[in-house]
Amino acid sequence: MALRLFDTATRQVREFRPAREGTASMYVCGATVQGVPHIGHVRGALNYDVLRRWLVHSGLDVLMVRNVTDIDDKILAKAAEAGRPWWEWAATHERAFEEAYAALGCLPPSATPRATGHVTQMIELIQRLIDAGHAYAAAGDVYFSVASFDDYGALSGQRPEDVQQGETQGAGKRDHRDFTLWKGSKPGEPSWPTPWGPGRPGWHLECSAMATTYLGSEFDIHGGGVDLVFPHHENERAQSRAAGDGFARYWLHNAWVTMSGEKMSKSLGNVVAIPEMLRRYRAVELRAYLIQPHYRSTIEYSDAALKESAQGYRRIEQFLRRVRTTAGEIRVGQVPAEFAAALDDDLGTPQAFAVLHNTVRDGNAALDSSDSTKALEVAESVRAMVAVLGIDPLSEQWAEHTGTEAEALAKLVEAMLAQRQQARAERDFATADAIRDQLANAGIAVEDTPNGPQWTVRD
Repeated sequence: MALRLFDTATRQVREFRPAREGTASMYVCGATVQGVPHIGHVRGALNYDVLRRWLVHSGLDVLMVRNVTDIDDKILAKAAEAGRPWWEWAATHERAFEEAYAALGCLPPSATPRATGHVTQMIELIQRLIDAGHAYAAAGDVYFSVASFDDYGALSGQRPEDVQQGETQGAGKRDHRDFTLWKGSKPGEPSWPTPWGPGRPGWHLECSAMATTYLGSEFDIHGGGVDLVFPHHENERAQSRAAGDGFARYWLHNAWVTMSGEKMSKSLGNVVAIPEMLRRYRAVELRAYLIQPHYRSTIEYSDAALKESAQGYRRIEQFLRRVRTTAGEIRVGQVPAEFAAALDDDLGTPQAFAVLHNTVRDGNAALDSSDSTKALEVAESVRAMVAVLGIDPLSEQWAEHTGTEAEALAKLVEAMLAQRQQARAERDFATADAIRDQLANAGIAVEDTPNGPQWTVRD
């Protein structure tokens, strides 16, 4: 393959070579379902969805697993605060996340394992670690021994002596750097029986067990947010390799969505919840906004930036509608070489979108010069690009959100703009201005560009 990806473990861009010919395997850390999803939560899912689509476009069969953390300190605390059973709280918010992913056009994962459904595999992994001398039981808890694993810290670049896990010091913990694999039971908390006493799994243990259950002892890509590099992914890597698994061959990490320079999080209160966002913007517009920046670049959220991105998407949409009105159905063609090169270069979506918008500009120019053959050829290329990005306005998913009313509006506006262009050509500027005023009064903004008039529905 020509694809190159930035691997956090090696700190360099590496050529992607899947372990099994013809197949790519991906494990993406999913949600800890403690509350309603916001745009910071779904950004990573969208980034890895684009990667998955590009891998499929490149000819690979993709096995993609995205887990659900449905047992966790935060879930227990939130449920208790709300006076609701922990399992009901988790299930409610799991549905909210799945609805958000689907609304934003994420392809369904090959598997969506829940942590609570894989306790047996977790216990087996703990036993392997104990048998190999990398873990120990103490006072009902089980810990991973950081000192026993020489390569600890390689993923995050930390020196083992500087490690701070952020955990409370358990009664039997031998070294403050050790992290918890299994938490002994506490009154009022759910628990499962184990050879070391009842309790519940530690967060890091969950993902190692689920990833290898579905993808095998070695798989291609492990993805997640940059905030997971340490301690979560460092600890996943350590316990998996200490148990003898090759685990992930490439580690990918997407950056945050921030507001006022701070990571978007519930604890800071600066969240933009998905249900609220979808009342203000179409889902496809929000998707386009979140995937256009490079996945390793921070998005500083603002309404102005989202509106600008939405206007850009509408220009793509309007071009395809114009072509379909004049030339009929548009098949999905081939992506331009420049577009492919951009995505092959560590999933370079900013450059890919630049190619997309330039191509749309060329297509509008062809339409304005009445070259319908060229316009159709360009439109087929545009459809290929937006299909890879998951934002094709003519696809079944997004066409449902435009509907026959939008198609009717587009035809009416295009007809009026054609009349306006004819009036301007005949130097009948009074009629041309009157048509523009009619459109403005109806909420249609018209911008005259070198490639002809472009219109958008004002917010």
